[in-house]
Amino acid sequence: MYERIKTLLAKATGRNDRRRVAHDLYVAAAEASRRPAFYTEAGVPDTVEGRYDLLSLHMILLIRRLRQEAEAQAQLAQLLFDVMFRDVDDNLREMGVGDLRVGKKVRSYAEAFFGRAKVYQEALAGEGDLEDALSRNVYDEESHPRAPVLAGYVRRCAESLAEQDTAQLQRGIVTFPPLTLEEEVSHAAQ
Repeated sequence: MYERIKTLLAKATGRNDRRRVAHDLYVAAAEASRRPAFYTEAGVPDTVEGRYDLLSLHMILLIRRLRQEAEAQAQLAQLLFDVMFRDVDDNLREMGVGDLRVGKKVRSYAEAFFGRAKVYQEALAGEGDLEDALSRNVYDEESHPRAPVLAGYVRRCAESLAEQDTAQLQRGIVTFPPLTLEEEVSHAAQ
């Protein structure tokens, strides 16, 4: 009996550790998405939608990186997604969205997330145009003059995440590069 209780406690503790790691990774992505340079240098609209687009972008890149690893990382990616959408739910409620509408709004945001994830991943794999995808999704235009800046950042961010140590990610430690206008313009040309 004692061994069974010990096993159950170990599983519960491990699950809580993974949730803490997912939470830490989410906080890092959220903080990176709130950097003022995205709204000034890259021209992302400073609106609820613009902020959600940047958060989604960072989360898509991070989840993409986690899914490139073993099964444990894929599970962490799912926990990370769950943390994000619990936060989206909480934020909608704080903004005054009624209980009856929250579920529909969260579903709408999740569908947008999956659509963007597909398009951005295809573009990063060379199967689509990243600037066009960012223009449509982030700027809500066919072609936006600042899309190359954001596209350069996305490429550089994907490279940076690919180089980060898996053990660090498993501990909830991730670093997103700063948005630097000169570097993004050079990465946009690649």
